[in-house]
Amino acid sequence: MNNSDDISPFLEIQRLSKSFPGTVALDEVSLNVCRGEIHSLMGENGAGKSTLMKILAGIYQKDSGQILLNGQPVEIQNERQALQSGIAMVHQELNNFPEMTVAENIFAGREPSRLGMVKKEELNSRAGIILQEFHLNIDPHTKMGMLSISEMQLVEIVKAISCNAAILILDEPTSAISSIDADFLFEVLQRLKKQGVAIIYISHKMEEVFRISDRITVLRDGKWISTGYSTEITRDELIHKMVGRELKELFPDRTSIPGDTVLEVKNLSRQNAFIDISLSVRKGEVLGIAGLVGSGRSEFIKSIFGFPPADSGEILVMGKRVHIHSPGDAMNNGFALVPEDRKLAGLNLLGTVMFNTTLAVLPRFAGFGGMIHRTQEKQAAGYIASQLQVKSGTMNQLISNLSGGNQQKVVLAKWLLVEPSVLLLDEPTRGIDIGAKSEIYQLINKLAMEGMSILMVSSEMTELMGLCERIIAFRKGKISREFDRSGFNQEHILAAIMN
Repeated sequence: MNNSDDISPFLEIQRLSKSFPGTVALDEVSLNVCRGEIHSLMGENGAGKSTLMKILAGIYQKDSGQILLNGQPVEIQNERQALQSGIAMVHQELNNFPEMTVAENIFAGREPSRLGMVKKEELNSRAGIILQEFHLNIDPHTKMGMLSISEMQLVEIVKAISCNAAILILDEPTSAISSIDADFLFEVLQRLKKQGVAIIYISHKMEEVFRISDRITVLRDGKWISTGYSTEITRDELIHKMVGRELKELFPDRTSIPGDTVLEVKNLSRQNAFIDISLSVRKGEVLGIAGLVGSGRSEFIKSIFGFPPADSGEILVMGKRVHIHSPGDAMNNGFALVPEDRKLAGLNLLGTVMFNTTLAVLPRFAGFGGMIHRTQEKQAAGYIASQLQVKSGTMNQLISNLSGGNQQKVVLAKWLLVEPSVLLLDEPTRGIDIGAKSEIYQLINKLAMEGMSILMVSSEMTELMGLCERIIAFRKGKISREFDRSGFNQEHILAAIMN
């Protein structure tokens, strides 16, 4: 798209508002998107980005305002109507059917049929052609649940594209995929852009937003803040517009020197995941693990926590061998794990903030007969939540109503109450905004300064380079190289993790 104001918008959103009980999610927001444009939507969690897109996709209904396509007003009452209008959305949270095949997922609700019977051969053939067109080496007969998270995300994108959408909405599409898959996705988006598809792109990753966007719109607290060409705004200006303040030190300086070795892993292996991994983490050190999806990085860090345990090798804490067969064993030996998917493995979304915060240490508050002393529980939860600056109305608020960044802080709060000596972090800032990231970076730095040993997996190279003393590169289930802070080089690290 050229920087020309004479290109008429294909999609126009005019003064759109939406409220939920106690919250104004959108307050008269307006923006427009042209054909053949990649238009990024930026803002902190809770800014209204996803709410706005869910209205376009027919999931939510607007309270007021107007939506125009090609200059004509449209009313979008449901998702089917959105698809009929040419609007398809790929959600941040995967929306698939694990027990159905890839082909059945791609054409769910649109299966080729005759006399009420699905034409399986045609279904698989058409899915195979689409997957091949996008260079995805995925068997259409495979059950969706057998794919990696990265592959599932790519199939969801292919599904949306297969609907011949004129407007494609992508909500955090690279939050769960490797940098290689992200590069492939960007190639696909450029191809769609040339075909005239209007693409609305939501992401917290600054690098990719500036890399692919024609224009960027910023929302804050449910209000429109600005729209401009990506070539005419700096990263610092964009952050300031998003958070309403400057983040001068995204990655804080640390002057302390790591101490003695706390965690040592020797020749740890697990079948079909990783082999012969040996490393150590010192007191007060942040050790990073870099690798592509499928490199064994997350599987390794979970096995240290006994989830599931390794097949062979040794784990030593303060020089003493420990036997970890379950998460309970890991906790008893001073470990805590913040998992990659907070909603699937880190939180009970039906529970309150307090329930989720104290879940791992409930026996601490048990009195005679196992009764929980609620006052003590509330005091402990309130204290740690205030230390981490968790923003919630009350400790009895449902965790599902918190922003992604605040949910992640609750996961961290839960494990910090355990008072671990070794903190395992798997993608600790996945899917959260720049302001919340800054706060979590500050927290990680503070914990290390206080002497905690931290082992961290991240797909964001800048995050690893900004926080870690050392980075271990994983490739095909093995360690390929180790980097010290003085020798950090993004190109060299990427070369070490590439298959």
